[in-house]
Amino acid sequence: MDFNQSQNNFESATGSPPGTQPGPAQIAPVGKEGTTRSPRKNRSGWKIFWGIVTVISVLANIMLLILLFTVVVFFSASRRVDYGEKVIQSGPRNSKIMLVRLEGVIDSRQADDISEQIKTAQEDSNVKSLILQVTSPGGTVSSSDRIHNEISEFRKESGKPVVAFMQGIATSGGYYTSVACDKIIAEPTTITGSIGVIFGHLVLKELMEEKLGIKAVIVKAGERKDWPSMFEPVTEQQKQYLHERLIDPAYERFISLVAEGRPMLTMEQVRILADGSVFNAEQALEENLIDQVGYQLQAIDSAKELAGIQKARVVEYEKHFSLANWLSSGSKTSLNIDKNSLLELASPQLLYLWQP
Repeated sequence: MDFNQSQNNFESATGSPPGTQPGPAQIAPVGKEGTTRSPRKNRSGWKIFWGIVTVISVLANIMLLILLFTVVVFFSASRRVDYGEKVIQSGPRNSKIMLVRLEGVIDSRQADDISEQIKTAQEDSNVKSLILQVTSPGGTVSSSDRIHNEISEFRKESGKPVVAFMQGIATSGGYYTSVACDKIIAEPTTITGSIGVIFGHLVLKELMEEKLGIKAVIVKAGERKDWPSMFEPVTEQQKQYLHERLIDPAYERFISLVAEGRPMLTMEQVRILADGSVFNAEQALEENLIDQVGYQLQAIDSAKELAGIQKARVVEYEKHFSLANWLSSGSKTSLNIDKNSLLELASPQLLYLWQP
C-alpha cells in the first residue's frame, strides 16, 4: 500500500489529517468493556410529566367514587316525588284548592301517584280542600280501594273537605273512589255507576293443544291450587268457589262503601242499583248517586264553600324534572316486557271496571 492511500485511510478513520492530535470533542468515551457510551440524557422533564399524570389519575378516581356514592345515596333517599304547582285559577297563596287528577284505567301506578299527591297536599297548611277530578272507567279492585282509603284518611286526619268532579266517565272503580269524597259533581255528559265486580282470565287449552300441538303439564298439591287455570275449562264448581272467595266479598264491599259514602241511600237501595248498570248524569242525580250536575267551576265553588273560604288559588301538582325520574322513566319502554309483566297479563284479574 503506498503512502497516499495510507494517508487517505487515516483521514477517513479519524476525521483528521495525519500528524494531528484529535481534540477532546473528537474522543468518544470508552467503557470498561471497550464499548462506546452515548451521553446521559436529562430525564427530569419526563419524571415531572408522569408525576402530574399520576396525580390527576388518582384525583379523578377519587372524584368518581364520590360521585358514585352521591348517586347511590340520592336514589335511596329520594323516595318521595318532587312536585311543582301549576296554577289553574289565580288567588291568594295562603288559600289553595288542590286539584288531583285520576285518569285512565286505575292500576297500582295510579294509586301510588294519587297517594303521593294527597300526602303532599296534607303537608301543605295552605291547602284548604281537594278536588278529585275523575275520568276513569275503573280498574283493579285493590288499587281502587287504596285510593278510596287515601281520600278517607285525608279527610279524617286533616279535617279538610274533598269534592269529586266526574268528567266524561267515572264508572265502577271511578265511582268507587268518588264515594269517598264529601260531595260528587258530574258534568252533564258524564257516564257513571256500573256498581259491580268483574272477573276474567284466558283459557288457552284449545289453542295450545289443537292449533299449536302443545300440552300443558301441571303438577300440584291441593285441588284448588290452580283454580282457575288457563289450561283447563272452568267448571261450575270452580265458578262457585270464585264467587264465594273473590267476587262476592269485593261486591259486598263496594255496596257497603257506596252506602257509607251516600247516606241518603240505604243498603237495600244501593243493592238495587248495584246490578252493573250505568247512568248518565241526570239519572245518577235522580238516584242520589251524585249531588250535582255541573262543570269544573261548580266543583271549585263547592270546594270553597265546604272549606269555608271566599277566595282560593286552584292549583294542580306536576312532577319536577329530576335525574332519578328521568333515569327511571328512560329504563321503561313499551317493549320492555319482563316476567312480572307476562305473569300479570296471564293472571286472572278481579276488577271494578266497566267493560261494555
